[in-house]
Parts: sequence; C-alpha cells; structure tokens
Amino acid sequence: MVDPMRLMTLALLAVTSSAVAQSADPTRPPAAWLTPVDDAARAAGDASGGLRLQSVLMPQGGRPVAVIGGKTVALGGRVGGATLVRLNEREAVLQGADGVTHLYLTPDVEKQMIETPKPRKTGKPGPVKGLP
Repeated sequence: MVDPMRLMTLALLAVTSSAVAQSADPTRPPAAWLTPVDDAARAAGDASGGLRLQSVLMPQGGRPVAVIGGKTVALGGRVGGATLVRLNEREAVLQGADGVTHLYLTPDVEKQMIETPKPRKTGKPGPVKGLP
C-alpha cells in the first residue's frame, strides 16, 4: 500500500516544479535580442542595418571594444560595412556609406530623472530653552 503522505508530497513536487519551469527569468534579455537578425529584417529599412549593440567593454588603460551583432569590434574596427568611430558605456557610433548610425545598449529603455524631495526643516538648530 502506498503511503498517502508520500503520494501528496510527490504531487506537490510535480506541481511546484511545473510552475517554476514556466516562470520567466527576469535576467533574460528580451526575445528580440536573442533571435538572429536575417536579411529580411535588414531589407525592411532598419537604420542600423540589423546590427545590435550587445555589450561594451571599457578596460582601464586598454582599448575599448563593443560586441555588435555577436562580433567583437575594437574602436576603429569595421562591422557590417561601417567603422566604429565612437564608443561609450551606453552607445556605439558607426560611420558608413549610409551615414552615421547610433546603436544603444538598451534601446527599449526610456530614462527619466528622479527628483528627490527636499529635506524638511524640523526646527531651529541650537540650544533648547529651559535646558542647562
């Protein structure tokens, strides 16, 4: 005879592992970044020529490099018929026959400034009346 407690534990494990497998990984890049760029996307009029900036490496005292479309490109190097002319922590600038192209590390993220509230005054500084 099967122990009912053991059977319930196995059923709970099966349900839990199924739910965990279906949950999204918050660190996973967007699906559009994981799919390879094909010639049809390039022909659709994408200004970047289908290239994506995936990573920027700025070593201290070294030559900065970018990972663009899966290829490591040093500053001054060529990728997709364009030359990498400028690079910072968030952006790569390519110069090619079509002109200047800006590739952003997080193109879908809109940045907004956060305003911190000014501290409230709680009273006048200094000695309190009536205390020695």
